[in-house]
Amino acid sequence: MMARERRHTHATAAGLALLLLFILTLPAMAARKKKQPVQQAQPVQLVVLSENDAKRFNYFFLEAVRQQQLSNYAAAYDLYNHCLDINPTSPEVYSALSDFHSALDDKQGMIDCMRRAAELCPDNDTYLEKLGEAYLRTHDYDSAIGVYEELQAHNPTRTDVLNTLVQLYNWRPDYPKAIEALNRIEAIEGSNEDLTFYKMQFYAQLGDKKREYNELRNLMRQHPYDYNYRVMLGNWLLKNGKKKDALAEYNAVLKKEPSNIMARMSILDYYKAEHLDTLAKEQTIQLLLNPATEQDSKMLLIRQFVADSENDPSIDSTQVLNLFRKMLDMPQPNARMAEVNAAYMVMKKMPQDSIEKALERVLEIEPSNINARYDLLDAAYRKKDLDRVVQLAKPGTEYNPDNIIFYYFLGVAYYQKDDHDSALETFRKGVGQTGENSNKNIISDFYSIMGDILHEKGLKEEAFAAYDSCLVWKADNIGCLNNYAYYLSIIDRDLTKAEQMSYRTVKAEPKNSTYLDTYAWILFRQQRYQEAKVYIDQALANDSTVSAVIIEHAGDIYMMAGEEEKAMEFWRKALEKGEEQNAILEEKIKLRKYIDNPSNQ
Repeated sequence: MMARERRHTHATAAGLALLLLFILTLPAMAARKKKQPVQQAQPVQLVVLSENDAKRFNYFFLEAVRQQQLSNYAAAYDLYNHCLDINPTSPEVYSALSDFHSALDDKQGMIDCMRRAAELCPDNDTYLEKLGEAYLRTHDYDSAIGVYEELQAHNPTRTDVLNTLVQLYNWRPDYPKAIEALNRIEAIEGSNEDLTFYKMQFYAQLGDKKREYNELRNLMRQHPYDYNYRVMLGNWLLKNGKKKDALAEYNAVLKKEPSNIMARMSILDYYKAEHLDTLAKEQTIQLLLNPATEQDSKMLLIRQFVADSENDPSIDSTQVLNLFRKMLDMPQPNARMAEVNAAYMVMKKMPQDSIEKALERVLEIEPSNINARYDLLDAAYRKKDLDRVVQLAKPGTEYNPDNIIFYYFLGVAYYQKDDHDSALETFRKGVGQTGENSNKNIISDFYSIMGDILHEKGLKEEAFAAYDSCLVWKADNIGCLNNYAYYLSIIDRDLTKAEQMSYRTVKAEPKNSTYLDTYAWILFRQQRYQEAKVYIDQALANDSTVSAVIIEHAGDIYMMAGEEEKAMEFWRKALEKGEEQNAILEEKIKLRKYIDNPSNQ
């Protein structure tokens, strides 16, 4: 791993950054086009307008500009062409028409118009530059070179033009000319690190190691007190196989500046190149525990250290964890190192409580960390530690108010703790955060539980509205379909709709005793007693706990189906099994007939 080299900011940084991007992205070419000679523009005989024609031309040209500004492009285009009828040698009209061809993606038309404008007014650098840009857009780099060379001849001090020429010479490739252009930039703006490195890259392409080395050596001499340049020289030497010379440069820097992190990073590269594993390991640990080492470098180092530890029997997990502990005892700029520590514990299958402590450390550093909070919540919910779920989820809704998962955990925890008011409030806040990209299953569950709570509060209409919203988000929310259908059936409302919803739950889970009971009960309310018997028998067969409610429903169904003794048997079992007094059931047994519960009305 080579040490990260420092960069200074200079006036040419933006242009040279574009240059580097250009150098790195242009594809290598097996064969280059031969340089085409630039055609010399022939003298153009300009049309001399009469006073009247000049007035007409000015009027129509200004009107074309006005129409263009009003976005009336068709009218503007016609007016510009009319201007050419009056004066076919007007460069400003050709320049304006070039923009229209560009907008229509007519590349040849764009170039023809701009070439004509430049021919008509060869001293106008604006037209010349616009022609050069047109050639760049069409990837006609040979033609572009001629235009930009002419433009640079007109403006010797324009470094932006020189930067473009460097890119074009690199494409050709013509490295000597690229270096010459960089030297011109250097003469105008002064030397700087970026220019040096670009020239070094071109010398490397030419195989001129001596000049490549001298460029870096000169930069170092120009900045004798900036030891990072000397480290860069060492890096160059290491890269080119001169390992001992590189080490001498690094040690010279550390003698002058012992805390120089860049030099220490480079020495680490040297140790690795020489396979000095013990020294590399010691140097890595020193860098990781050095507060001056940048965070990005530390992340690279720790990941490499962990990877190496998996193949190095001399490094066990306790050493790695101890190193993490020491690093995390230091002030942290963010939670990245703590996250890697937790991930390492998971990878090594550490005890769950240790992993949770590591995740808590992540939250200490970065309370808004979604992943760590979610993992802790998931662990607490699995352990049914509802108080812990509330403790974690509530601040989650504050740090990440647009993340609905925290409202879900918090609302469910409140609901299971029988704090239905808090649950309802939480779910209402949660649905207020929904958007197009929200998890439809979670939002659907929000509304489903809200419906259950509202129904328990006796707010039937509000409950049914919540159930409808639930099914909008997820039409096959089975729990909602079951509850919605049952609550409709006990008040004899929309029984056809209830039967259709309940049937979907039975099809989805044919051995779920609760869903079978609901469907049997709806059939009962529809007076389809024989069909109801089939499904209530299945509900009883699949009910491992033999619910008192289901047994009572069986008695009701059998009674209305005409099997009185069987019904009485079910009712008596339900009475024996029920934990609370059931006055209606007792009355049924006493009168030996079905009695509807008044609360269902």
